[in-house]
Amino acid sequence: MPDVAFVNLLAVCVLALLAPLTLGFAPALRLPSVVLEIIAGVVVGPQVLGWVRVDLPVSIVALLGLAFLLFLAGLEIDVHQLRGRVLRLALAGYAVTLVLGTAAGVVLAAVGWVSSPGLVAVALSATSLGLVVPVLKDAGQIDSRLGQSIVAAASVADFGAIVLLSLLFSTSGASTGSRVVLLGSFAALVAATAVTVSFVARSKRLEKTLTRLQDTTAQIRVRAAVVLLVAFVALAEQFGLESILGAFMAGAVVGLVDRNSRSHPHFRVKLEALGYGFLIPVFFVTSGLRLDLSGLVEHPSALVRVPVLALGLLAVRGLPALLLGRVFDRRSVLAAGLLQATSLPFIVTATQIGVLTGLLSGTTAAAMVCAGLLSVILFPAGALALLRTPQRRSSRKAWSQVPARTP
Repeated sequence: MPDVAFVNLLAVCVLALLAPLTLGFAPALRLPSVVLEIIAGVVVGPQVLGWVRVDLPVSIVALLGLAFLLFLAGLEIDVHQLRGRVLRLALAGYAVTLVLGTAAGVVLAAVGWVSSPGLVAVALSATSLGLVVPVLKDAGQIDSRLGQSIVAAASVADFGAIVLLSLLFSTSGASTGSRVVLLGSFAALVAATAVTVSFVARSKRLEKTLTRLQDTTAQIRVRAAVVLLVAFVALAEQFGLESILGAFMAGAVVGLVDRNSRSHPHFRVKLEALGYGFLIPVFFVTSGLRLDLSGLVEHPSALVRVPVLALGLLAVRGLPALLLGRVFDRRSVLAAGLLQATSLPFIVTATQIGVLTGLLSGTTAAAMVCAGLLSVILFPAGALALLRTPQRRSSRKAWSQVPARTP
C-alpha cells in the first residue's frame, strides 16, 4: 500500500462532525454549520495552531466535496419554475448585479485592493441557493410567490456566476474566444446527454431494473448520478473549462430528468447524505485550512476590507431585489435583498481560482471569504426575522379576535 497517512483526513472529519454537533447542542446559535467548519479549519490549520495540514488524501476528498457541492446546487434548480415574469425579474436582477459588481470592482482596483474588477464582479454575483432554501422553508415561504421569486433569482445568479467564472477566469490558460467556442460545444454535449438520458429513462424495463436495485447494496441510482457527475467534470476539464461547471451541469441534468420521484422518494436524500454527510464538510474545513489570514493579522488596516466587502456584497446582490418592489411589500423586498446577498461557497471557490491565477492576493481573498462568512451569519437571520414578523402579527390578530369563552 502506498505510504499515505490519513491522520490529517481523520482530523478534518472529526471537525466536520463537531461543527453541526456543537450547533445541535446550542440551537440558539442560528448558524449554518459551514461557518463553524471554515472557522475550525482556520484555528487548527497552519495560520493558528498548526495541528492539521492539507495533504494528498485531504486534497482529493476536498476536491470531490467541491464537485458534489456544485452538483447538489445544480440539483436544486427547478427549470420548470424558471419561466414568465419570475424569470424576467431574475434575469434583470442579475444584469443589475453585474453592473453594480463591475463598478465595485473598479473602485476596489482604484484603491489597489484587486487587480481584476471583473473577477470581483463575478465573485460577488452569486447567491448560495443551498443556504437560502432552508431559510425560506423555516419561514413557510418556499412555495409562495415571494419564495419562488427568490429561488429563481438565486438559481439564475448561481448559474450565471459559474458560467462566467469558467468562461472568463479559467485556470486552463486558453483565450476567452477559445473558451466561448468550447463552452458552446460543452453546452451542446450536455443538452444531447440530457435528451439521451431522458429518452432512455422512459424504458419500462430499465425503470423496473432500477427500482429493484435502488434500495439494495447496488444503490444503482446513486451510482448512476455519481458516474454522470464525474463524466461531466472530466468533460469540462477536457474542454478547458472549470470542473465546477461540469459538476453544476450534472446536477441540473439529474434534476431535469428526475421529475417523477414517486418510485424512488429517497434518491435525493441519499445524494445529500453522501455530499453533506462526508464530502462537502471536508471541502469547507479544508478551505479554512487553506485560508491565508496572515495579511489580515499582520496588517490590521487590512481588516477594513472585510466589512467593506460585506457591504459591497449586500449592495451588489441586495439592491437588485428592489425590482420586486412592484410585486411585494417593503418588508418582503428587504428580506429578498438579504437572502440574495447570502453567499459563501462560490466566494470560496472564486477566490481560490483568483489566487491560483494571480488575480487576487491572499489578503484580499481572505477578506472576501470573511465577508462571505459575515453574510451567512447576519443576512439569513435578518431575513428570517422580517419574514416571520407578519406571521406573528397575523397570529396575534387572529387570536385577539377569538371570542372569550362564557362560563
